[in-house]
Amino acid sequence: MARFDSLEAWLTWQERFHPRLIDLGLERAAQVFKRLHPDYSKPLTITVGGTNGKGSSIAFLEAIYRAQGYKVGTFTSPHILRYNERIKIDGVPVEDTLICEAFERIDNVREDVSLSYFEFGTLAAVDIFSRADLDIQLLEVGLGGRLDSVNIISADLAIITSICIDHVDWLGGTREAIGQEKAGIFRANKPAVIGDKNPPDSLIYAAQEKQTPLSCINKEFDYHKSTDTWEWTSSTQHYTDLPIPALKGQHQFNNASSVLMAVTKMQPYLAVDRKAIDSGLQTVKLTGRFQLIEGDIPVLLDVGHNPQAVKMLAEYLKNNFADKTIHAVFAIMKDKDVSSIIDIMRDVVEDWFISPINTPRATSETVLQSLFAQKNLNNTMFGFQNLSEAVAAAKKNAKKDELILIFGSFFLVSEYLTEFKNV
Repeated sequence: MARFDSLEAWLTWQERFHPRLIDLGLERAAQVFKRLHPDYSKPLTITVGGTNGKGSSIAFLEAIYRAQGYKVGTFTSPHILRYNERIKIDGVPVEDTLICEAFERIDNVREDVSLSYFEFGTLAAVDIFSRADLDIQLLEVGLGGRLDSVNIISADLAIITSICIDHVDWLGGTREAIGQEKAGIFRANKPAVIGDKNPPDSLIYAAQEKQTPLSCINKEFDYHKSTDTWEWTSSTQHYTDLPIPALKGQHQFNNASSVLMAVTKMQPYLAVDRKAIDSGLQTVKLTGRFQLIEGDIPVLLDVGHNPQAVKMLAEYLKNNFADKTIHAVFAIMKDKDVSSIIDIMRDVVEDWFISPINTPRATSETVLQSLFAQKNLNNTMFGFQNLSEAVAAAKKNAKKDELILIFGSFFLVSEYLTEFKNV
């Protein structure tokens, strides 16, 4: 008999069941997975790790492979609106029933092994995909790489999108240390693609040690932009007149470029033609990344929450909204480099409206007040009871055709989309 009869009940239990929300290590998940699938037959697999750009890269891969007619499973995190978004087959979030059945199978074999929330989700995704007769599964690494539960699956190809300082409590405080952790998804004699233009040495050394053949941007592949198109080159392939990616921001050329290298490397196993590549680049979608909601006062949503991502956001705003006054609704988790994020955005944003969000992981209003005061930024508004109040105050301050920017946290963007139904 099932422990619970609803997805909500399963997830509530999982949040409290394991003593630590984040508990890195492969032993627990690997042990349960072996019991769950003793004779596991893996679909073709691409694993995507890195600091920023993972979700975009998986979205590009999914769009291209689906345009070619392949059956594609994607596992990503976190979700924006519904847990089901984490596990998709052919772009559609799987039903509650499928996830509950997977959780029940996992619960039935785990015996005395305690699993974290994320480990349950990873195992459920891989279990569901194993039953779906997929052509390919695309797995996003949650945190780090070496000790992330996604790493129980050996990928046929790995992508590392970028390396920057984030999650220092778990991954270390330098790019070299973080690179070492991310390189954990490499496998011997299986190709890896690096999308970071200045990769830490630790990534390169790890690949050499593991005998992982590397393709690095600016070396084994590269791209060049023109006004309305771009071109991409590797030692074996050259595409000209590619359509501009539907995902906005200059950094998306980097992500798309790495994805084209991955697709090229996978051609012997999953052939993709030029038409599917063009279609994928043009049809790709991703909620919460430079997502513009039109209106008298337009709203731009972005989940960027570390300095690298926020630099990209600032650049995007300068390139596309230079003539607009920008009013920011902001919230951020306490493990982030909040000081650097404020520094990056201080000359871009006219005024700040600090929103409470419903998670103990958020930076407190007191801490934020102190930080803004230290930086002599007086254009900040505090004391809102909820996001609605913060948004209302920002809109009251904004004139027609100015811009409301909502950024800093997945939780914040999720709450906005839930409350204002702008999906």
